[in-house]
Amino acid sequence: MKNIFKKIVTYILRIESKLVLWKYKPKVVAITGSVGKTSTKDAVFAVISGVSYVRKSEKSYNSEIGLPLTILGCPNGWSSISIWILNILKGLWLFIWPHKYPKWLVLEVGVGKPGDMRRTASWLKSDVVIITAIGSTPPHIEFFDSHKHLVEEKASLIKTLKKDGLLILNNDDDVVLGMKTKTKNRVVTFGFKEDSDIRASADSIFYTNEGVPEGLIFRIDEGGNSMPVVIEGVFGRNHIYASLIALALCSGLKFNLLDAINKLKNYSVPPGRMRLLKGINDSFIIDDTYNSSPYACESALKTLGEVKLVGRKIAVLGDMLELGRHTEEAHKNIGKIAKEYLDILFVVGPRAKSIKEGALEAGMSPDNIFEFSNSREAGEFLKDYVQKNDFILIKGSQGVRMEHAVEAILEDKKNKSNLLVRQDEEWKKKK
Repeated sequence: MKNIFKKIVTYILRIESKLVLWKYKPKVVAITGSVGKTSTKDAVFAVISGVSYVRKSEKSYNSEIGLPLTILGCPNGWSSISIWILNILKGLWLFIWPHKYPKWLVLEVGVGKPGDMRRTASWLKSDVVIITAIGSTPPHIEFFDSHKHLVEEKASLIKTLKKDGLLILNNDDDVVLGMKTKTKNRVVTFGFKEDSDIRASADSIFYTNEGVPEGLIFRIDEGGNSMPVVIEGVFGRNHIYASLIALALCSGLKFNLLDAINKLKNYSVPPGRMRLLKGINDSFIIDDTYNSSPYACESALKTLGEVKLVGRKIAVLGDMLELGRHTEEAHKNIGKIAKEYLDILFVVGPRAKSIKEGALEAGMSPDNIFEFSNSREAGEFLKDYVQKNDFILIKGSQGVRMEHAVEAILEDKKNKSNLLVRQDEEWKKKK
């Protein structure tokens, strides 16, 4: 019964979304990829908000039901029938009666199983399509016959582009770059490679006078111009890529790049995405607990390795889910990579045992590896283990709930609802 109700509601909201888009004619930016969608969405929102009225997908409203909710400006009804009925009525009222509606929509478009993107492409029309990155072992791959099949599904979003639309592609990801052959639309590329239209270089972590890491700094080159970009309070190349994409959009649409760079300096980065938090005992946490994949985990470990600090470098790594037959190999490989960048390794969950195996095979001492069945156990151990100036990366897939480990060693627990991911009531019910 619930599934039937959900299908009916989804269908009605999708029809209402099409009508609202037809009536108000906003510019639509659609973002997909296997990593970096949400960070990209927030960076794009930051730069567009400087020039126009814009709405973005809330949290990770990137599913078949999430897109209509964003377009209609409605909340997730979860299990409340009354809220879903109110959402339907609100969508109808939005179409019938004139409202002040956003000039731009920034939509995060996800793929969980075959056919998801094709259903979206059947009704959504985009002015800009952005493909972030795919990686060799992306999330959700267990639901697809092959890597190629998943890539084709992601690439289906390009079909939503209008004739004069703009396609923005990752020049550092050969699979993504190959998608430019699928369209006659104008293409703008971003990346670290020299032939990128928007190119990043000289990226590094910058520090306070006391030697505390404070954020990222890098240079961008575009059309013969070279400019510095500073982003405060975050780490990792994923945020550099998100910024590059936002600047590629500005370049393609002829927005002012300097204004955009200023907007990116301290734009709102959501919880759980390589954010720097203060930990107990004068320690530091890189909170990357929103989700995990081999590509993103490797990038996070490399960032941890780049940090210049006198304390220990600790990684607390949970299971990476939805990898199917690639699960054991992908986890082992992360363990081998981890050995190169840290002093202490915590593994959390049954799949993460293979991370431990990989680290041991790479020569890491078993005395420096700790194993836990869940994130709460790991957090309790960390309370007594963390020392001054320790730098702790915490990461895992959504289902492992690694934010519990962050909460255990977070200094500012009173503000945890704003600092940590998955703090709304529905997630709390799931423990």
